[in-house]
Amino acid sequence: MSLEVRSVAESDILDWARALETGFLRPPVVSEEATAARLDGTDLARTRGAFEDGRCVATFRTFPQELTVVGGAVLPSDAVTNVSVTPTHRRRGLLTRMMGDDLKEAKERGDAVATLIAAEYRIYGRYGFGPATRITEWSIDVARAGLDPRWSEPEDGGRIDLVDGADVREFGPALHERFRAARPGAVSRDARWWGVNTGVATGAFPWTEPFHAVYRSAVGEVEGLMTYGSDDHWGDAKQPLNTASVRKMIALSPAAERALWHFVCSIDWVSTVRTGLRAPDDLLPDLLPDPRSARIALQSDFMWLRILDTVRALEARTYGVTAALALEVRDKAGLAGGRFRLDASPTGASCAPTTESADLVLDVRELGALYLGDGSALRLAALGALAEERPGAAAVAEALFRTPRRPWCPDVF
Repeated sequence: MSLEVRSVAESDILDWARALETGFLRPPVVSEEATAARLDGTDLARTRGAFEDGRCVATFRTFPQELTVVGGAVLPSDAVTNVSVTPTHRRRGLLTRMMGDDLKEAKERGDAVATLIAAEYRIYGRYGFGPATRITEWSIDVARAGLDPRWSEPEDGGRIDLVDGADVREFGPALHERFRAARPGAVSRDARWWGVNTGVATGAFPWTEPFHAVYRSAVGEVEGLMTYGSDDHWGDAKQPLNTASVRKMIALSPAAERALWHFVCSIDWVSTVRTGLRAPDDLLPDLLPDPRSARIALQSDFMWLRILDTVRALEARTYGVTAALALEVRDKAGLAGGRFRLDASPTGASCAPTTESADLVLDVRELGALYLGDGSALRLAALGALAEERPGAAAVAEALFRTPRRPWCPDVF
């Protein structure tokens, strides 16, 4: 039997999709509608598969993405998704071959970084990815929150309206562009994303129509959007005990955040609100009269980042203080390694290869963990994950890379 790793042709998509479902432990049955929907959103030139005697046994796909970095600049990113290996073909190096080919192509294409959402923690570090953002989900006990049950509208003169998917497709993209410009870790959303998330581009997955709540400021400007659904649970005494689950929520101001959370917590019959995946330092608990009513239900690493162009990535962001640092970056794939001098400040940076002695030595995966401001150089040094060649260099890196607010990626991809 022969194994071949190659790009996927249109005629392979059905078999490729079945392999993907198998790898994700979903029923390996793919309808024609689902196949057409998947093909519509797939760039075959960036879709790989491993084939044994004509049968797909591993899948891999990427798509173009923009990533907001510290300071508001955006970098082109190679977004990795749909990674699977059929259980009968694990531990044969199939993912290593697909990932290696893709990262080389991404660097040649001009992508500065690669990103992914890691289903398993131990896989992607060996390819140079580091955990760059984290998420927290809260479960709010509405009865304990301390909100006035008579709440009907925001106190700041704004208003909450329920809208439909067509409305969201009209104003949502512009709202998201304003949001992501100010949030390191946020990623771009293309027209297909808005179609999929408003029920237009369905087929690959079942669609349940949600509710969309929009916050408009006192002057009528859209500053926040929350998409949520609800179950239909009744207690023993025929008492409604529903859970409202927030799918997505973005806001441009604390006022918009407060208004949207107070709104969803005020809906009749809702006793619990699940917040969806939020930033670890989200304002939410303290937007409630009783922050203890918001219990942490989930806390995890989320988006992983892999540097492909060290100079370009380090020059793209801003830094917490003015300082210089010589970094020796090790990269066994040969894509982003070398010794670099970083001259950084709160307004920008310059970075270039250098022959001077290194202040810090670290793997490219640790640089990915530090890059958006969430990782701690001091913590990594204590763990032995980076080496301090000059005393105090880890503290300098800590002051340079860490950010006052934590980065956040709101989107699964």
